[in-house]
Amino acid sequence: MRSLLLTGVVAGLLGYAVASPAQGKFGETSELDGFIRSMVSQHDFDAGELRQLLAQAESRQDIIDAMNNPAERLPWHRYRPIFLTSERIKQGVAFWNEHAALLERISRDYGVPPEILVAIVGVETYYGRYKGRHRVLDALTTLAFNYPPRAAFFRSELEHYLLLAREERFDPLEPTGSYAGAMGMPQFIPSSYRNYAADGDGDGRRDLYNSKADILASVANYFRRHGWRQGDLIAAPAQVRGDGWRGLVDTSLKPTHTFAELAAAGVTTDIAAADDAPARLLVLDTAGGSEYWATFHNFYVITRYNHSPLYAMAVFQLAQAVKDRRQAS
Repeated sequence: MRSLLLTGVVAGLLGYAVASPAQGKFGETSELDGFIRSMVSQHDFDAGELRQLLAQAESRQDIIDAMNNPAERLPWHRYRPIFLTSERIKQGVAFWNEHAALLERISRDYGVPPEILVAIVGVETYYGRYKGRHRVLDALTTLAFNYPPRAAFFRSELEHYLLLAREERFDPLEPTGSYAGAMGMPQFIPSSYRNYAADGDGDGRRDLYNSKADILASVANYFRRHGWRQGDLIAAPAQVRGDGWRGLVDTSLKPTHTFAELAAAGVTTDIAAADDAPARLLVLDTAGGSEYWATFHNFYVITRYNHSPLYAMAVFQLAQAVKDRRQAS
């Protein structure tokens, strides 16, 4: 990517008598001005260059529509078939076989199982096939200034994105990604890219689009930094009896009970876990009723990647399916 370095400070360029094109497209003039002032004062950006850059961003209604209708709102029996397909499992085995040595090294270095790394890129981008069609600058600017419910969050992500472009020396007009501004094969939002991406191939850069070593090391680093416990349980199918289990069902993603408490409330599984292991009862909607799972700390860590139990369950089940098919082949 050709370089566009937004550096330096040009005093006096913050006040314009006529609104710039970007101001007409993105919310209130004062909000955009405030963002530019902050980037200049806090990070030494050039106000004129930044205005010129933002004027080239496009406000996209389809991005706002996608934000309002995420797949994670689907019931489990409709969400699961998106990711747990025979072809996606087959391609996961092929991806693992192609990068077996790299996966083994990264798994050993970071303590995260290779099947989890494979499943993340399988769920996120179908092993790199679909990295997103939206220009990242368009997505972030649209959501930062034209999507009030999460404007503050996306202004922060836009700030991170501009800093990332300067640090990694790429043109911020070029990358494409998801409707939420997530980038590369592992779909890191800009703050995650800056904070958790790793240089897996030792070339001095963190390329989440082209370098499989950087991509897989970055996913592993993300999980390690969020507290992945090597060898610990993730989830197990469960059965319930009586009514005591109903008091354990809540909306918290983090385990707030213990395995012993689940058992005392009538939740049983076919796995062995320590009585004091943090655990949560997860109830999923199926076409014919409900499905019950005991989930543990590492399941919670997966939800740090995407704050949805459906997402975490899809990753877990895809990981197990790919591992099982690879072992059987």
